Amino acid sequence: MKESRRARRMQRHYRRMSKPGGLNLTALMDIFTILVFFLMVNSSDVRVLQQEKDITLPESRADTVPEDVLRVVVAGGSILISGREVAQVTGDAWPSDDEERVEGLYEALSQRVGDREVPERGLPAMIVADRDMEYAVLRPIMRTAVEAGFRQLHLAVEKQPGEATGE
Repeated sequence: MKESRRARRMQRHYRRMSKPGGLNLTALMDIFTILVFFLMVNSSDVRVLQQEKDITLPESRADTVPEDVLRVVVAGGSILISGREVAQVTGDAWPSDDEERVEGLYEALSQRVGDREVPERGLPAMIVADRDMEYAVLRPIMRTAVEAGFRQLHLAVEKQPGEATGE
């Protein structure tokens, strides 16, 4: 039996529409390629230190970017390493004499050093403390870190907007 024109047209249309649709990936791949290059070019050397809630860092105009080093955080009345409290800033454990060290901090730093050999320059560490922290509190912390083998001490600062002085 002969089909009508309309029936043949409907069959063609049905066959064409029932095929799985093809996705043109060329345009999508072009977009992602451009996006990858854009992100690679614009990923600068900006590093944001993990900001502590209780600490307001001092400001600086320094150009150098800090390395990823061990962070000793002095927040509130505690000394933290990797988020774990290792010593109290006040109390019986705090050294009364300038020559004494902070025992809890010394033990934690010694554990970090472990059995590896400490280079002559020492290991790097960064002290993160509030800008209003007294130097008399920081001095025993710094002395303890030096005794434990961390001689390259850095103090964390917040970059001040403006041009660097290069000093």
